[in-house]
Amino acid sequence: MIERTEAQQFSREEVGLALRNHGMHLEGLRYPTTPIGMHYLLIHFDIPAIDESSYALEIKGCVRNRMKLSLEDLKQREKVSRTVVMECAGNGRSKLSPRPISAPWGEEAVGCARWTGTPLAPILEEAGLLDEAVEILFSGSDRGIDAGVEHTFERSLPVQEALREDLLLAYEMNGQPLPPQHGYPLRLIVPDYYGVASVKWLESITALNEPFDGIQQVVKYLYQESEEDPGVPITRKLPRALMVPPGIPEYLTRRRYVSPGRIPIEGRAWSGYGRIERVEFSFDGGNSWEDTRLGEPEDPDAWTPWSYEWVAEPGEYELCARATDESGRTQPLQTDESWNVGGYCVNAVQRVPVSVRP
Repeated sequence: MIERTEAQQFSREEVGLALRNHGMHLEGLRYPTTPIGMHYLLIHFDIPAIDESSYALEIKGCVRNRMKLSLEDLKQREKVSRTVVMECAGNGRSKLSPRPISAPWGEEAVGCARWTGTPLAPILEEAGLLDEAVEILFSGSDRGIDAGVEHTFERSLPVQEALREDLLLAYEMNGQPLPPQHGYPLRLIVPDYYGVASVKWLESITALNEPFDGIQQVVKYLYQESEEDPGVPITRKLPRALMVPPGIPEYLTRRRYVSPGRIPIEGRAWSGYGRIERVEFSFDGGNSWEDTRLGEPEDPDAWTPWSYEWVAEPGEYELCARATDESGRTQPLQTDESWNVGGYCVNAVQRVPVSVRP
């Protein structure tokens, strides 16, 4: 029997968000590239209806040459494909106590897709950024109300970040035209950053001469240790390792059941702060750790495969995995080490309860 505590109660509104926005099935970690239907989704407002035949991306603001580019114009430019891990900044939020009220993600708000489009930097260079430009604003076509304010979904990047060679204006996902829910007909892809930076349904790009102060930039998506803390903006993904839960699940609790013997454990790891240097595995809840075997990611911005062979004996276990990147950042053991007002960047180690039975 499942016992509920007050802290674990989810509101009707949170359940609605969970039904509208789905995470990746953890067994999807077996795929180097996440199938489109498995890739996580977070849609803040509504999916806009956009007519490709009349679509045009506007480049404006502090530029010498204002531009309007149709989808066909963009497709005539250099075509590049990158495999990129995308993760929601709120991944892991539901495990916090007290829990911030928002999309109640477990650990599945992630995916790794093959995005195809044209590099952003040459377009900005062609537009001719003026010396006073300090940020580049990306505006989507989706509009709604958040924090009591009606607004279009917009996010900005410092000029030097927007000019990185790995940023894409993407019009394909896994070799297919962007699905409506993933930003059709055009979206931004910002490797290394949490998914919020990769604005969907891209409508315009504006060079600003002062920092952007929109709701999704300075009110939401801030790491605040208290309500009084002014906070710091959410940017790069913290390291995380996830495993494919072994064996078979119990329907409601998802507890795993395996037979004794050699159990292959596999998973993926990633970080926005550089290459994954180490993934460790624990079968006793994090009291002891063993190094796993790392594979090679498909692309520099793709996730890193890892594997381990666990010799399982009858009993009750809690399997854990943790990643360390080349910057030295490592996942914390407990979720309370990651608590913050908005429930962002919660990258505590994954814990999978397992019963080993003959």
